[in-house]
Amino acid sequence: MSKKTLQMTIDETDYALLAVLQEDGRASNVKLAKHLNLSETPCWRRLKRLEDSGFIKGYQANLDRRLLGFGVLAFVQISFAIHTGDSPEQFEQAIQEIPEVLTCHNVSGDAEYMLQIVSKDLETYEKLLREVIRRLPGVTSIRSSFSLREVKASTNLPLD
Repeated sequence: MSKKTLQMTIDETDYALLAVLQEDGRASNVKLAKHLNLSETPCWRRLKRLEDSGFIKGYQANLDRRLLGFGVLAFVQISFAIHTGDSPEQFEQAIQEIPEVLTCHNVSGDAEYMLQIVSKDLETYEKLLREVIRRLPGVTSIRSSFSLREVKASTNLPLD
């Protein structure tokens, strides 16, 4: 099983390497090489090639939002009345600057955008909506849904 990209083809060993890194982004080259039954230099070359070609976008720690005081997780639908002009582009540029917005997707359906937002509490969330989100270019409607309980949260892709 190999998948062709514009830049390169990745093989089973590359997929295995990516799978290990998804579970443990801090895995050393020695650990990766052992897991893949490779010597360290070829393993490092594979890793470097996957990074350089964009398959690996970066490394980060997964933090517990609740322990850090972010008790509210909201899924927010943003609608525009007018879909032409510079509003969508201006909105997308502005949304990049709001740290509470974890993700922003241009979506199909009733809304133009779906955001995932964290906040300390409902009062802080309401202030963010009133003072920041409502004032973004093009925004005419905001619909929020709140996470009552997180059933599954993962950023790992299904590489099997």
